[in-house]
Amino acid sequence: MEAILFYLTATVAIISALFVIKCRNPVNSALNLITTFLCLAVFYIMLEAPFMAAIQIMVYAGAIMVLIVFVIMLLNLGLAVKSRYSHGLAGGGFLAALTLLVTVYFIKFGEATGTGGEITSEVISSYGHTELIGRAMFVDFLLPFEIASILLLVAIIGAVILSKREV
Repeated sequence: MEAILFYLTATVAIISALFVIKCRNPVNSALNLITTFLCLAVFYIMLEAPFMAAIQIMVYAGAIMVLIVFVIMLLNLGLAVKSRYSHGLAGGGFLAALTLLVTVYFIKFGEATGTGGEITSEVISSYGHTELIGRAMFVDFLLPFEIASILLLVAIIGAVILSKREV
């Protein structure tokens, strides 16, 4: 039963990811990206990580997609995107196929490094996913977390400046 759910979700995720790059309307691409994010949340649930699934839905399928749709509508990209940048599709498709082949090769013929971390399944069951993620994010990786928040702020300011008609 789990295999059927996995293959069904993977099929929907792959099809919606293909529609993200095939749709000519940016809003339709954003809606397909939401479907892909929801499929990723289902994968997190199947991996017994409910906190990550909830964060996937709230942050990516919710907040980030609202921001993307807001920027699309703010910049009025509806008609401008259709005719521009179509010459790079062949090169992008070639690079995507090459990346897929390399990934399949390393998955099939590669081997694990044999190293293990200090977080085992016993540690996860005793502390819980949320506490371990929070401790790693706000203690071990506080500086990269703050740098990412500053970069997001700069991106929002840049989108507002680009959307102005007169500077």
